[in-house]
Amino acid sequence: MPPISQEGNCLTYRGSNFLKQRLILSCLSGKPVKITQIRIDDETAPGLREYEIGLIRLLDKLTNGTKIELNPSGTSVLFTPGLLHGGLILHDCCIQRGIAYYLDALIALGPFCKNPIIATLKGVTSSKDSPSVDHIKGSALPVLKRFLVVDEGLELKVVRRGVAPLGGGEIHFRCPVRKNLRSIQFQSQGMVKRIRGTVYACKVSPAMANRTVEAAKGVMLKFLPDVYIYTDQNRGKMSGNSPGFGICLVAETTDGVCYGAESISNSKEEGLDPSIPEDLGREAAMKLLDEIYRGGCCDSSYQWLVTLFMALSQKNVSKFLTGPISTYTIHFLQNLRDFFSITFKLENPENDDEEDSLPGAQKVLMTCVGIGYTNIGKRVN
Repeated sequence: MPPISQEGNCLTYRGSNFLKQRLILSCLSGKPVKITQIRIDDETAPGLREYEIGLIRLLDKLTNGTKIELNPSGTSVLFTPGLLHGGLILHDCCIQRGIAYYLDALIALGPFCKNPIIATLKGVTSSKDSPSVDHIKGSALPVLKRFLVVDEGLELKVVRRGVAPLGGGEIHFRCPVRKNLRSIQFQSQGMVKRIRGTVYACKVSPAMANRTVEAAKGVMLKFLPDVYIYTDQNRGKMSGNSPGFGICLVAETTDGVCYGAESISNSKEEGLDPSIPEDLGREAAMKLLDEIYRGGCCDSSYQWLVTLFMALSQKNVSKFLTGPISTYTIHFLQNLRDFFSITFKLENPENDDEEDSLPGAQKVLMTCVGIGYTNIGKRVN
């Protein structure tokens, strides 16, 4: 949805959809954003949710000089971004969303901060409404590395796991800063050469993890011989506040492309039947095969991150091959146009391969000229 108005430099939107996208782009562009009529139709709980307020607080910690104006009912917010500062950040994430909801913002903004980010986030490391920390480590960080070139100082470490709904997990994230991002030409996805995975179990029998591994390997070994899935069984304080288990699989290709997929067990609070480990393992394996079938040079969950870094890269032509574009990425492209006045050329690459012409596997070649975004906080060495 395009902005309903633009007063001077300030963009105005209605509704809570894609709030995170707009706040991230506001911080990068320096343009204030006003979002009105947030959940006004919800009579029981109108306005911003606790996890959205938590994201705004995190962005406030990340920046210097940010101004936030919130009306009493929480249905309207005016966000005026300050300078991206970075540095040491400690943040307790709302357990209504996974840590990844907040980590996305740090990954997108980290390279452009004045100081390298050294963040400690506490909350839910794995939830169904956002990617797990393992998924980010396997799929999002490889995307960031391609644009940074030198990835020294980039680190994501799971200190303590905490599954939904009560969390109790903790992660450490470090991100270096760069003066500019490189432009890229990445049109070859390669062939899948290996599959790696992690099965974690918190406050449940270790047998749950082992059964999940066997079921996932049973599917993946029919596709590829190089499959290794290790277990992360946590006990005591290291296992968070809720029982649960899950699996994250990552497939790596000969050209360094990573595809991720995951499945997480049901919790009592959801009112669903308890998850069966074998079903969970097979579900994750089938999701990964679907992700591989979609193809492209990045995971479908992080197409938006690729488009962001392409738009902000040096003033050269960037080309990137991806699978079918997700709805989330489509809206991100629209928001990029609003904040940076940049548009992408999307086309079907010429390919005679019959497999690539199957329904659901159409590739998209994204092309744009970067705006040459410069990190004004980083001194030139």
